[in-house]
Amino acid sequence: MENDHKVKLDVFEGPLDLLLYLIKKDEIDIYDIPIERITRQYLEYLDAFKILDLDVAGDFIVMAANLIYIKSRSLLPKDQQPPEEAAEEDDPRWELVRQLIEYKKFKDAAAHLQRRELDREGLFTRMAAESAPERPLGEVNIFDLINAFSTALKRLNQPEDLREIFEENFTVSDKIDLIMKMTAAGVALKFSELFATAASRTEVVVTFLALLELVRLKQVIARQSEEFGEIELVRAESRVLA
Repeated sequence: MENDHKVKLDVFEGPLDLLLYLIKKDEIDIYDIPIERITRQYLEYLDAFKILDLDVAGDFIVMAANLIYIKSRSLLPKDQQPPEEAAEEDDPRWELVRQLIEYKKFKDAAAHLQRRELDREGLFTRMAAESAPERPLGEVNIFDLINAFSTALKRLNQPEDLREIFEENFTVSDKIDLIMKMTAAGVALKFSELFATAASRTEVVVTFLALLELVRLKQVIARQSEEFGEIELVRAESRVLA
């Protein structure tokens, strides 16, 4: 089932998007980033990408290395800082803060322009005032989905063995059929309910890959009643616009 379990995402947000997501999720002051906590959470997402065997840009690895470097620098006494860094700010986080603020400005400007375009076309949208342009995976951010997946995976508290993905009798195709059946009644299915009966990490992984494929194909809509809230899944044809 090596080819069966691979899911290709046509569009994937970048490392700065992930950092902004973590900052917003934890209500962190962008000018005072707790670098140790952010680095730990960022690396947890990279672990999830690895488990899912998703194709991610090398920029994610570069950012991880940069975060680890900033973290290590912040732990050093000032008299032990590298000589070539002497002319820079005392706080090694400032360059990252500048990048995030500049990137957020572009994202907000893009969202504003898209809203104006939709208004001119007389279309209705559910975008929030500061949201990004329409997300490729539907109304729920890819990072929301990965976060929910990680929570479901931790529930089992079993050692990770990626070989299990190929050894157990679970296929993405089978799980796609299951998800379509579970959402057939037109009633919203909670994300946690989808994984409630999963007996192994392998089953959680394969089920999540099936969900990603259905969302990518716009067969299933992933939505939240509130930001960072419980994710609900509905059939695309049963979706009701607010």
